[in-house]
Amino acid sequence: MTMHLPGNDPKLSYPRHTLVTGGAGSSGSHVCDSLLQRGDRVICVDNLFTGSMRNIRPLLNHPHFQFIEHDVRQPIRIDGALDRIYNLACPASPQHYQRDPIGTMKTCVVGTMNVLELARQKSCRVLQASTSEVYGDPEIHPQPESYVGHVNAIGPRACYDEGKRAAEALIFDYQRVFDLQVKVARIFNTYGPRMLENDGRVVSNFIVQALQGDPITVYGSGKQTRCFCFVDDLIRGLELLMESPASVTGPINFGNPQEMSIEAIAHEILACTGSSSTLQFKPLPQDDPKRRKPLIEAAEQLLGWRPRIPLRTGLEATIAYFALQLAGSAKPETVTLTRRTPKKGVRVRLTVASQS
Repeated sequence: MTMHLPGNDPKLSYPRHTLVTGGAGSSGSHVCDSLLQRGDRVICVDNLFTGSMRNIRPLLNHPHFQFIEHDVRQPIRIDGALDRIYNLACPASPQHYQRDPIGTMKTCVVGTMNVLELARQKSCRVLQASTSEVYGDPEIHPQPESYVGHVNAIGPRACYDEGKRAAEALIFDYQRVFDLQVKVARIFNTYGPRMLENDGRVVSNFIVQALQGDPITVYGSGKQTRCFCFVDDLIRGLELLMESPASVTGPINFGNPQEMSIEAIAHEILACTGSSSTLQFKPLPQDDPKRRKPLIEAAEQLLGWRPRIPLRTGLEATIAYFALQLAGSAKPETVTLTRRTPKKGVRVRLTVASQS
């Protein structure tokens, strides 16, 4: 099968040879899925620090999929041609990136340099999964790509925030010095199936606590805001950016501009699960952003991208995923998910029996 995509060298056709670092993670594994579905030959590299084999197990027998357990902090050696590299290698939740802050900084900087060196050797295009954390605790709202940020360079989140900022600097230096084709995506809060139950992020925390009947832990007053983008929307955006004309380098924001408070998302999850959990308020961690909302005009105008998945639809898919995960890891018992169907307002109870 031969296919051509707009914005690319017409000589470059399928099957593409694509490397996905961090490909066993919650977002990276979805990238691998999507690329295989469109006909790529995919190499997934992951050190499994936060990635999981369960995310890619269905792909292991695919004839066009290869998994390599490897840490990007070490030089990457790939035989044969490469056309594209998606660099998603880095823990993304504070709980995980603060567990090994020096390792996180090395992944952001040394890991990105190793990816860029490989891209230079293979003369291939590279997309960097950056983050809205480069904006820090923003003084401008909402945040455009031109905003240089408000980051505490010596705080507990700096290993990730400043690490990602340094990675962006490296990427554009490689573009200027070596004429490398680069793309930078600044990713805002993303949620969906395959998130880790213990990653400490808002949606996964709230869903797991609601399903288990535990108090919902809200840090601060709950009035601080976030915007939540479903993973399918994100992956579509990353592919559009990767396959855009070489002149479209980014950085480009990817996120859902629908802003809501942390307290509001907690109540939404309680409504979706039918949980009787209560809210438990705790002190806000140091340097935690008060407000976060992307301006996505660049993505709309340059890529024709904006999120499509409604919050309720995305939450129900994510809740169902976690219900299955909790049922599979629990003692013989049931995890009950209660939801309201949108058309008739009838509450439906889904009970997932544990197979353990």
